Amino acid sequence: ALPSPILNPDIHYNQLFISNEWQDAVSKKTFLTVSPTTGEVIKHVAKGDQDDPERPSTWGLHGAGAKRGWLLNCLADLVERDCVYLASLETLDNGKRFQESYVLDLDEVIKVCQLADKWHGKTIAMDGEHFQEPVGVCGQIIPWNFPLVMQGWKLAPAFATGNTVLMKVAEPPLSALYLASLIKEAGFPHGVVNIITGYSPTAGAAIAHHMDIDKVAFTSSTEVGHLIQKAANNSKLKRVTMELGGNSPSIVLADADMGHAMEQCHEALFFNMGQCCCVGSRTLVEESIYEEFLERTMEKAKQRKVGNPFEGPQMDKEQFEQILSYIQVGQKEGAKLLCGGQGFGEHGFFIKPTVFGDVQDDMKITKEEIFGPVQPLFKFKKIEEVIERANNTRYGLAAAVFTQDLDKARYFTQALQAGTVWVNTYNIVICHTPFGGFRGSGSGRELGKDGLKGYTEAKKVTIKGPKKNS
Repeated sequence: ALPSPILNPDIHYNQLFISNEWQDAVSKKTFLTVSPTTGEVIKHVAKGDQDDPERPSTWGLHGAGAKRGWLLNCLADLVERDCVYLASLETLDNGKRFQESYVLDLDEVIKVCQLADKWHGKTIAMDGEHFQEPVGVCGQIIPWNFPLVMQGWKLAPAFATGNTVLMKVAEPPLSALYLASLIKEAGFPHGVVNIITGYSPTAGAAIAHHMDIDKVAFTSSTEVGHLIQKAANNSKLKRVTMELGGNSPSIVLADADMGHAMEQCHEALFFNMGQCCCVGSRTLVEESIYEEFLERTMEKAKQRKVGNPFEGPQMDKEQFEQILSYIQVGQKEGAKLLCGGQGFGEHGFFIKPTVFGDVQDDMKITKEEIFGPVQPLFKFKKIEEVIERANNTRYGLAAAVFTQDLDKARYFTQALQAGTVWVNTYNIVICHTPFGGFRGSGSGRELGKDGLKGYTEAKKVTIKGPKKNS
């Protein structure tokens, strides 16, 4: 049974975590973290800026590979011990539903810590220090929509492969800082993991520019990704992996199981209040079933409850207002608003689930990443047409197709230009398999053996043997 959340969790940590110690920012400045459910201030948090990534006096050294695996498993045990508290912090600080944090997000953090040194069917780090070569110091910048999951995705593989981490966590930082305390409790070596709170234009940019950092791993918007790439290249040609924005199509063919497809497309869009990089933001439905699919989709959206404690809010006021502006533009450009389209409640940043019909490919709500609970529906006639339209985007993170024809499914998996293609499902992401995108959705991969490669160096050694005596 699902445990009850802690309604008013105590906040234990609000400083930077540098060299296993809690420290104020160099500037002594702080920023406010605000509850998106109520709009009320939760805590003042240290505001790291361009000077704080210089704080670690020495970068921590790792022990043997077996020891690193043991420490990650110890961290997983501590996360499991405190998962109710961590999930409650996510609900308070991020607005995420307690059930999703507890059942999905924390389970992912635990698994990625337990398995980071065992992906792809083998143990990657033998009991010694010199069997693989880590990249070195890794600067990691994580987003606000999945704070704990993204922290685990980046920290576990970096540490498992012998790297040192300097991480800039998202602006709702409370769960990430508590996880830092568990890192210390688990016994991670001094200075191996350093965590900074603050804003991306200052603290995040400083990580990208930092001359002692050998690799940058970044997850957020495509626009900021370009800035990170430029900064990393201008300093010392750092290795960079990025998981960026998306505008992912969900394609429903006439032969699909309509009820199942409708449910999956609904969750693909409205999961986490639409605040997901791989959200199924364009639902393309074959013309012969479009009207029925539209009606069922609209009714499903109307049934979805919003407001505390049912469905969480948008992350902050800025995000809330931006989504409402997209809805207004969609109406002005001629899309048909079928339901939702406005805020909900007197407090917090809730938006009613919104569905648009008769959406055209040249509309703003089609071309741009809304990152909210707004589902545009499109109709198509032919397979060749819908593939061309699905691929007509600067993004390429994910895509899905719903059909009972296996040959059609195989054709779509080859033709769709995306890092992940789902067939008759959506949002299945597991830590054994790589995740990332094409084009403007990023470069490199997280997780799986491909993700591990991003944290190790390949070195070729050639030795000429001594000349044999005749």
